[in-house]
Amino acid sequence: MFLSSLFERRRSLRDRGVLGMNQRNNAYIGRYNDRAKFPVVDNKVTSKKLAIEAGVAVPKLLHIIRTQYEIFALRPELEQLDEFVIKPAKGSGGKGILVITGREGNEWVKASGSRVTFDDIERHISNTLGGLYSLGGNSDIAMIEGLIKADPVFNRFSFEGVPDIRTIVFQGYPVMAMMRLATRSSDGKANLHQGAVGVGLDLATGKSLKAVQFDRQVNHHPDTGHSFADLSIPHWRRLLELSSACFDMTGLGYLGVDIVLDRIHGPLILELNARPGLAIQIANGQGLLPRLKTIEGLPKTHALATERVDYAQVTFSEHEPAWIPAQKSELETA
Repeated sequence: MFLSSLFERRRSLRDRGVLGMNQRNNAYIGRYNDRAKFPVVDNKVTSKKLAIEAGVAVPKLLHIIRTQYEIFALRPELEQLDEFVIKPAKGSGGKGILVITGREGNEWVKASGSRVTFDDIERHISNTLGGLYSLGGNSDIAMIEGLIKADPVFNRFSFEGVPDIRTIVFQGYPVMAMMRLATRSSDGKANLHQGAVGVGLDLATGKSLKAVQFDRQVNHHPDTGHSFADLSIPHWRRLLELSSACFDMTGLGYLGVDIVLDRIHGPLILELNARPGLAIQIANGQGLLPRLKTIEGLPKTHALATERVDYAQVTFSEHEPAWIPAQKSELETA
């Protein structure tokens, strides 16, 4: 009985076009991503410098810390800052990101509202350099960026932290997108594994289709109580063109592009990922495979990012949002 049920479930997921991890690794990442180009996106400092050279908008880089000695020299600089973000250059999954949103006396305020001292920050950076948050536990570099001020249109949909938009780009074509919204349980970070909400987005319009938290469908933000049915992304066309252009910038055929919307500067590239996760399928309520195979079947790809976005918006548009009573679906248990 158990084996029969498992077989039926796998067949159902396959019929719905769900891309699994092994297939993603072998048929798409392994086939379309040259491993020699991985360091470009695996290191946030390298990818940021590449984006700056290509004229792509990114958050302001304030400091790069490579040695323990540089931590001690950092204090006078941080004393002048009320807001900043510390990231490991080789981190993944949101690990090691420290978001500071304010200052009260000798303490800094995190996105979650808790407070830290310079000693806490010093310890965090020291752990970062030691590789606590890096891929494979190797020694790392700490990067300090200016704090992004989220577009106020998202104030009702996110708790404290800055929301971002993840787009899967295949051969330069945006094929699926979702917005990740911070919650109290995610400590103000837009990370799904830590409790952020993922909202599937219609490629044609930038409007919400479905939302999930911890792989279960939700209709309202757990902290603000606001309905996700009202969510619509401004600057949507520009955001998709930026995502598409990252294919030309990196040469990676299967790519995750994370973008934030700053209230002053508009869309900014936050991070690139050569091994983007698969939860975007849950947020959208459908599999990636049909869209990937559509691009693979094109007799000739489009040369310009604007043309690729035109094609994607027409071909992969959705019309029926899935705002139904929250329940765990078969796709969500994959």
